[in-house]
Amino acid sequence: MPELHEIKRTLSRIEKLERDVSLKQLQINSLLAITQAINDNVAASDLFNMYNTFLRWEMELRKMCLFLRENDTWECKTHLGIDEALLEFDISAELGRYRSTQGLEKSDHPLVREFDLVIPVLHKNEAIAYAFIGGFKDDDDVYNKVQFVTTITNVIAVAIENKRLFKEQMRQEVMNRELEVAAEIQRTLVPWRLPSGKNYELSSIYKPHFAVGGDYYDVVEFPDGQIAFCIADITGKGVAAALLMANFQANFRALITRRPTLEETIKELNSAVFNVTQGDKFITFFLAKYDSNTRTLHYVNAGHTPPVLLSKGEVVLLKNGCTSLGWLPELPFLEIGGLCLTDEAVIFSYTDGLTEVRNAAGEEFEEKNLLDFLSKNSGEGAKELNTKLLNHIEAFRGREPWTDDITVLTCKVFC
Repeated sequence: MPELHEIKRTLSRIEKLERDVSLKQLQINSLLAITQAINDNVAASDLFNMYNTFLRWEMELRKMCLFLRENDTWECKTHLGIDEALLEFDISAELGRYRSTQGLEKSDHPLVREFDLVIPVLHKNEAIAYAFIGGFKDDDDVYNKVQFVTTITNVIAVAIENKRLFKEQMRQEVMNRELEVAAEIQRTLVPWRLPSGKNYELSSIYKPHFAVGGDYYDVVEFPDGQIAFCIADITGKGVAAALLMANFQANFRALITRRPTLEETIKELNSAVFNVTQGDKFITFFLAKYDSNTRTLHYVNAGHTPPVLLSKGEVVLLKNGCTSLGWLPELPFLEIGGLCLTDEAVIFSYTDGLTEVRNAAGEEFEEKNLLDFLSKNSGEGAKELNTKLLNHIEAFRGREPWTDDITVLTCKVFC
């Protein structure tokens, strides 16, 4: 009889080994199937279905929830054995406390307490997935099942994360290409060669904060000795501002070549901007016309940082004008400014990014420092003045980054 008992024990061990081998084979087949699916680049939803099927049938789990991050929120991607109503409970506050596989006996969360274990998946020390499992049977080899669920969850989670990173990389590459195209278009809209002669000289500084910016300047020279020059600052940054700038430049060029009055020009530009933006965005704008024959300067300032006129030791801020363009369908008021320049003069126009440059102490360059610099260097030519100013600003900011677009347009008028 003892021999018969020993034979039964041996047969029982053999049967258990066979079951273990069979289970291992199922696990290996499952991993191979999922790996092949990942290599075939199947959709994420199909991977979640495979994961659910394997845990339901091969692992015979009765409860499971798999959470992955989606747009900065945690979402349940697949589940089994759980009432749908429980999935409505927010679980994000619970997840941060789980950094390793652990039991959930003490949890008070309505959804979490349905499970026995949580298995977090970390990638570069950041959690990318959480698998909650439960409903083990009394005769389950819990250790073996947990090991396999951990393995397959890691495979699935990392594959989905890689898909996400690849899509993000592709989106970034497309965005970068769009920025390159926008920057290239913008470079064609901003004049780099400015007119100069015996009566006037113009020079510019143009530093977009990003690849594309919202600042704009332009100069148009007419055969009869008149010039029109302008500077603008468009609300917003990046591609949206660049597109609005391109639209504005097209409207300005089309208008100015017809040589309307300043009043007509400003009113038409305001209507054009408002029709595009409906008041959501606006443009600060300064436009001046100088006649070298009569030595008269007429201008309109549409809510822009006042340009500086320096002549005979005097400093005049060119403020006359109206509200910003595109803010209202019709301008509530409009005042054209006019001056006769009887002596050599500098008309210095700029966007507010110049005076907002900060140094290491957090101090802004400010208008006062700019006016002091201009007063001391107004005798320079337009190009020399801008070169000295740029060096002065670079020395002021040191290693601090640029915080905004910076644009300067300097017009020097000779006697």
